Amino acid sequence: MPARNNTTAVGEPAEAGGTTADRNAGENGGTSTDSTVAEAGGTTAARKPHDSGETTPGRKPDVIAGTSADGEAAQTDGKSGSTDERTGDDKATETGKTTDGTVADTDKTATDGKPGGTDETSTDGEATADPWAAFGPAPEPVPGRVRRVGRAVGRSLVHEWTLAALGSLALAVLMTWPTLRYPRYTLPQDTWDPSLQSWQMAWSGHILLTNPAQLWQSNSFFPEAWSFAFSDTLLGYAPAGMIGTGPEAAVLRYNIMFVLAHALATFGAYALARQLGSARMGAAVAGVGYAYAPWLLAQAGHLHVLSNGGIPLALAMLARGHGWSLRHGYRPERRHDGWVYAGWLVAAWQLSLGFGIGLPFAYFLGAAVLVAAVTWYVRRWFGGVRRPFGVRLFIADLVGGALFAGVGLLMAIPYFRVTELHPNAERSVGDIALFSPPASGFVTAPAESRIWGGLHEGARAALPWHPEMTLLPGFVLYALAAGGLFFSVWRLRHRLLLLAGVLGTMVLAMGTRFFGGTWTYVPLFEHLPGWNGLRTPGRLMLWVTLLLCLLAAGAVTALTDRVHDLAAQRIPSWPGPWLRLASVLPLLLVTAEGLNTTPHPVAPAQPEAMRVVDGPMLVLPSNQGLDQHVMLWSTTHFQDVVNGGSGFTPRQLDDVRRVTQTFPDQVSVDYLRTLGVRNVVLLRDQIAGTPWEMSVDTPVDSLGITREEIGSAVVYRLWPGDSSSGPQPTPSGQPTDLPTSLPTGLPTSLPSGLPTDLPSGLPSGLPTSLPSGLPSGLPTSLPTQAAGALGSTEAAGALGSAGGR
Repeated sequence: MPARNNTTAVGEPAEAGGTTADRNAGENGGTSTDSTVAEAGGTTAARKPHDSGETTPGRKPDVIAGTSADGEAAQTDGKSGSTDERTGDDKATETGKTTDGTVADTDKTATDGKPGGTDETSTDGEATADPWAAFGPAPEPVPGRVRRVGRAVGRSLVHEWTLAALGSLALAVLMTWPTLRYPRYTLPQDTWDPSLQSWQMAWSGHILLTNPAQLWQSNSFFPEAWSFAFSDTLLGYAPAGMIGTGPEAAVLRYNIMFVLAHALATFGAYALARQLGSARMGAAVAGVGYAYAPWLLAQAGHLHVLSNGGIPLALAMLARGHGWSLRHGYRPERRHDGWVYAGWLVAAWQLSLGFGIGLPFAYFLGAAVLVAAVTWYVRRWFGGVRRPFGVRLFIADLVGGALFAGVGLLMAIPYFRVTELHPNAERSVGDIALFSPPASGFVTAPAESRIWGGLHEGARAALPWHPEMTLLPGFVLYALAAGGLFFSVWRLRHRLLLLAGVLGTMVLAMGTRFFGGTWTYVPLFEHLPGWNGLRTPGRLMLWVTLLLCLLAAGAVTALTDRVHDLAAQRIPSWPGPWLRLASVLPLLLVTAEGLNTTPHPVAPAQPEAMRVVDGPMLVLPSNQGLDQHVMLWSTTHFQDVVNGGSGFTPRQLDDVRRVTQTFPDQVSVDYLRTLGVRNVVLLRDQIAGTPWEMSVDTPVDSLGITREEIGSAVVYRLWPGDSSSGPQPTPSGQPTDLPTSLPTGLPTSLPSGLPTDLPSGLPSGLPTSLPSGLPSGLPTSLPTQAAGALGSTEAAGALGSAGGR
């Protein structure tokens, strides 16, 4: 056995991060000189003695932080071949010093005291190969570029956020079925508002590709200005509107966005709950409860209401960028300005979908920023709490907030112009009262709910306007949120704040039903800019639902944590079937409450005339529902149409509908010419029970217009002959050469080809004389019994009616 070296290297004592198998000679009962204990990152294996106490000439001593009295060398971290980049006193403190003051190379000495790990060193300084190396495992081959890319793609596919996105999309397809069964031919809920919103997406995509400057001067409501701002625009979906043309493409686009809106709402709420500190199961309950709350089934025909996923997603991104969560508070090390930019961008996109949902979101963001800033400075200057924020994060908030405010301002300008031009577009407190739900609406489900729809039929009958007053978010969600007040991973003060938010938004959602709204909704209506444009306070139920989902996520997270604790006590340590069912049951119940019976009627077929007749044109009959179909039909060529449907009816459109009740007659023809209308399309399949049912086949030669049958429609051309004879619309859709006055009389000559004799059996009461200049051969007097049968006013009316037909 080789002699032991009883001399240790001189070094400084260092702390041991783990346990050393063999301590220095002092600990083993032997003697040592200035022995040291090396700092170890973990447990150090038993050390082997040196064959010689001398070092090889030209090499550093084979010591690690010092050598014990019996010649054993300490190991720093149990690994060989690594490189220690630290220098100076810190390294000397951790590793010790050799006898000549040189810092030992700690990472190049293996557990057996030999440098390099597996290589042995001879006495003459030459390294020899380890004969046992051939029996070791072969090194893992370095993967090529293709394999590295494949591994990266595989890791991304099984990432939590990828699975969450795919799961949200699959669930949306199932929960909205049969939306995608016949996506080119059917529409969810009804064919009125979905037709309008299909046109909105198509128009925004079309005009941004052809003439972006005329975005707000749409082809509907001709010749009104700023007509695209007559309702929420869904402008954020304009990229989708750039693909495809015609009504079928518009319907397909609408159905796809309808499904994607549900998927985004699920994913956004899931992301927000996860960022705030919820477990996966709790976040899943929040996502499903937010996207498929029963009250939203009554809004299936309002895509601008269902498109709310940007709200929780933007909040999740902003919270992540600022390193804040509800469960862990502010963590400066987790700040990331990239997420802040992304959050503000998503918030601006959500605002571009419409102010009906976006305006309360904008005010919430403004209030949140104000409260956060005040809290920050109060704690900093008065509480002595100095937390880092960072210039980059401040710049990100400044730029992102400016972007959000800029988008809101640019979108608000057209709406302010509309209120100036159309005072009747503004809402009144009386209008709000018509749509304010009572407290019973919070526990009443819409008819489209598969679980509760039939059971709540009587309760719905008691509501004045049940489509906007059935506001049940789900009884399961109520129960989970109530449990979250007592059993949750959120702190008590956070639970109380969430409860206060739920109650406060419920009061606002009641509009004027809560003590007249004197101290709740009415002050917001009268003083907050833009709030008077919101006519349905019940849609604030969106915020009630989101806050309830966060309370429920805290309760479900606490439940799943308890399940894991119980499972850890089992052998083997995984949950049994009952524990698994207990953790999944809340998600199943919330999903079941979201099942629906939403109808999917067939979209109205486009008349052939809408594909071949130019504008400006008027389609008759004209009313709110049918005009929305006309807007959809116009997506083939986007010709100007007088028709239009929105949240309010312009006075001019009211006048058009009133005057054209007697079309075709001289008064209506002349009035339409003053507006610049060139063609009128009368739909035969829509005129039953209308005045046009009797006048559709009346000759129109005396009116200076022509009549033509195209498919199932009758087309009247108000400017027959050369198409240039009538006023030509400008690129913005407005005529430039409108007549300044109405005609003063009827045509001075009758067209040729009139019959040479009149039919017998003329009715009584005709005028006693005829105008001069008629063709020869006509009778010059009427029967005597006809004289005086009618008064002058009634006779004039009879003549006007006869001329009109």
